Amino acid sequence: MRHVEADGVRLFPVGLGTWQFGSGEWGYGTAYATNVAPRIVERSLDLGVNVIDTAEIYAFGRSERIVGAALSGRRDEAFLATKLLPVLPLDPIMSRRARGSLRRLGTGYVDLYQLHWPNPVVPARGVADALAKLLDSGLARHVGVSNYPLSRWQELERLLGRPVLSNQVRYSLLDRSAERELLPWAQANGRVVIAYSPLAQGLLSGRYGPGQRPTGLRARTGAFRKENLERSAPLLDVLREVASAHRATPAQIALAWLVRHPNVVVIPGASSVEQAEQNAASADIELSAAEDDMLRAASDAYHPVRSPVRSALGSSTGPVRRRIRRVFDGLRA
Repeated sequence: MRHVEADGVRLFPVGLGTWQFGSGEWGYGTAYATNVAPRIVERSLDLGVNVIDTAEIYAFGRSERIVGAALSGRRDEAFLATKLLPVLPLDPIMSRRARGSLRRLGTGYVDLYQLHWPNPVVPARGVADALAKLLDSGLARHVGVSNYPLSRWQELERLLGRPVLSNQVRYSLLDRSAERELLPWAQANGRVVIAYSPLAQGLLSGRYGPGQRPTGLRARTGAFRKENLERSAPLLDVLREVASAHRATPAQIALAWLVRHPNVVVIPGASSVEQAEQNAASADIELSAAEDDMLRAASDAYHPVRSPVRSALGSSTGPVRRRIRRVFDGLRA
């Protein structure tokens, strides 16, 4: 089994994303958060999955608590990653927020502490100094970024004077923008691209189509617009064809295609223990060069109808402030 090795760490190429742990927007419910999510973590560890990724903003800290409880007694088996909401990513605020995450996770350190988004109004020098303090104090063993363009990733690493191990970005057969700059640089410099939404929020599972649209959070994303579901149908047909040849699922093929790329770790979520098992098994699927070409060509042919870009926090200052206040109020506990 191929692993991803960088900066002294050895990572299983399929990790576990935990945004859905305790988050009401996914609609999984209390039973999932209480009973299923911990079993997903435990079973993933059993299968050799070691990258467990969460964030302070996921369910206002509840995801971190669920992950931390599930890792009790097995902390050394996980490469534990969390993320800071970078409203003001400077010391001592960053140190205080990191300690809050550690408290919720029930651990003395995280393996990877990531900035969830770039903050364009905070000088990179101050961010680098705050990250250096976390590393020097032992609260974080490695640092990373998320949703950063290459230039900002490189600048932060230069100012830090140490590796910024990873950049967590959206990457799937439906969105391959990471291949333009981020992935080549990571491969050439021993860094890691962590692919979130590697199944495009489930679209690449083949479960959805123009006549079978999702509800809840997924229904509000552009990929699930009726016209885009129609446009993705040829790609899904290729995924099903390749999956049939490997006695696998379309989702497994979509993940296997991503982890064929050096220096890529994927972090799909899982709604069940069975799905977590299938995700982990995708790392064993060996796609041929011809199958790779088929999937790449089908991906190239997908041209979605673009939706107007809107902030996830809203378009006016008032809602933004109220949402940020809710986040930090939820994290105080």
